[in-house]
Amino acid sequence: MSGADLLVANLLSPIVLAFALGAIAGFLKSEIELPDAVLKLLSIYLLLSIGLTGGRELARTEFAEVSALFVAAAGLTVAIPVATYAILRRFGGFDVANAAAVAAHYGSVSTVTFFAALSFARAMEKPAEGYLAAVVALMEFGVIISLAIARWQRQRGENAATGPGAGASRIGEMVLDTLRGRGILLLSGGMFIGFIASDADWQRISPFYEQLFRGFLMLFLLELGMTAARQIRQFAQVGIFMTGFALTAPVVFGLLGLFAGWAVGLSQGGAFVLAAICASASYIDAPAACRAALPEASPGIYLTASLAITFPFNLVVNLPLLFAASAWLYA
Repeated sequence: MSGADLLVANLLSPIVLAFALGAIAGFLKSEIELPDAVLKLLSIYLLLSIGLTGGRELARTEFAEVSALFVAAAGLTVAIPVATYAILRRFGGFDVANAAAVAAHYGSVSTVTFFAALSFARAMEKPAEGYLAAVVALMEFGVIISLAIARWQRQRGENAATGPGAGASRIGEMVLDTLRGRGILLLSGGMFIGFIASDADWQRISPFYEQLFRGFLMLFLLELGMTAARQIRQFAQVGIFMTGFALTAPVVFGLLGLFAGWAVGLSQGGAFVLAAICASASYIDAPAACRAALPEASPGIYLTASLAITFPFNLVVNLPLLFAASAWLYA
């Protein structure tokens, strides 16, 4: 299948069309609205479902098969936010707070992009390894890396006299806040449950967590389309440089993830999904962390870039592009 065929197939997929419908509803200021309680339920369901199926896959995998993958993922968890911060500071002229906030979003993971990549890989008959859910949980720590950079830079600039251990205490608080986030908690907890569940137990619950997954994902993307349409009104705050970064970074980081997946021996579908993980930008867990730790950073910059630019670009254009690149690499 050519790149153009992949793009058309992706554009016509129910998942992308649900996002497009939501965006149209948002631009038209439609009365369509999903209550907050429903959105939280959808988020919990999607994260727990991926964690459970990932745990089932991990239970059937030898540690030696995944050790190289987790080493590579740990390296990417550090490299992506550090590179993002350095680029924005050096070439974009961003201050410490805004550069770190953007790095937190691009260094972390959009679980919805991960869900969409899994569905895309299955549709292309190249399913990914289920234990990649563990990589998503690991790369959520990109938020901590970014906030730690901001903390370190502030201490250097201020030369503040702090008591021994104060910095370590602050880092400990950031780690704890990240662990409290629903992304890591539900993915990790779901993987543990899936890992220890017997085959008989899994057969009793799998219809709910496997067969209904795409339907719930469509509802979630309908709401994200409306949210992205509302966020795009702040597009002017992003600026030309940040717009270019929000379109270029997913391609560069995605290709980096693709080659890392190929190097550690993932299947084509697995390498493609790892590429999508690296290409994604968080807009659910990272904003909450940045509001708390970096209140002076502008949501109009980091949230508009990640949700209104990078997310639809990944969903519509970059996923087919990365899959075509994976097909070439594995040919």
